[in-house]
Amino acid sequence: MTVATVLVVGGFWWAGDEEPADPVLAAAAPAVPGGPGGEGGDPAPLDHKANPEANPEQKSEPKPEPKPKAKPESKPKAKPESKPAAKPESKPVAKPESKPAAKPDAKAAAKPRAAHGARPKAASAPRTPAPLARSRPTTVAVPAITIEAPVMDLALDGQGRLATPPVDNPDIVGWYAKGVSPGERGTAVVVGHRDTRTGPAIFVSLDSLSPGNTVRIARADGKVAVFTVDRVVTYTKADFPDKEVYGSTGRPELRLLTCGGAFERGKGYDANIVVFAHLTDIAQKI
Repeated sequence: MTVATVLVVGGFWWAGDEEPADPVLAAAAPAVPGGPGGEGGDPAPLDHKANPEANPEQKSEPKPEPKPKAKPESKPKAKPESKPAAKPESKPVAKPESKPAAKPDAKAAAKPRAAHGARPKAASAPRTPAPLARSRPTTVAVPAITIEAPVMDLALDGQGRLATPPVDNPDIVGWYAKGVSPGERGTAVVVGHRDTRTGPAIFVSLDSLSPGNTVRIARADGKVAVFTVDRVVTYTKADFPDKEVYGSTGRPELRLLTCGGAFERGKGYDANIVVFAHLTDIAQKI
């Protein structure tokens, strides 16, 4: 009866095995008679396996301990520390390192393939063929102006000037036979008329040639000396550069000459057209 009275006076109700409804109210419950300051000496220690209805005061005292306070303190500390630390560290570090590293590697690997390894070898200029032995020319062909003409030998006249092919034969060209043959080391000279009294001659379109055009000269030894045009120049007869036109450059070269400039009756043309070319190939047929 004494125990029942104490529970009612303290305002605390514990029914069965349920936990106290409010830990604060449980802490305010009065001590059981016979405890410190009462009769009967120290109370016996609390047995957690015993029935709680046998001693409600001993069950209610350990509940206000700061155990529920430790749980809310540990949870908020662990969550905010792990989440914000993982997100900012992984995202900014992984993205900038992978993207810039892949792009320059791909471009640097593509550059050495494209361009600079194979093209310089393919674009290198072909070697000049070795000079040929002496052999007289037989036929001259210039594909760019669609001409092909037989060749005759020429010599110097009584005044030391190079003679010309016969005026009555406009479709033939002449070669200075005392000089270098086409394909030999040095400068070979071939001349032809621009026109005659009867009309246009074999070299009427000689000044229309351009660098890169070819001149093919068949020789008596069966070889064809192929020359590539370097330039086409018109010189007045008063300023004609003999050394530049006829001089040797140390390699097989060719000069094609005809008349040019203005024509005056009784005097003829006042200039000469000169084609400069050098040996670039040896063929077997014209």
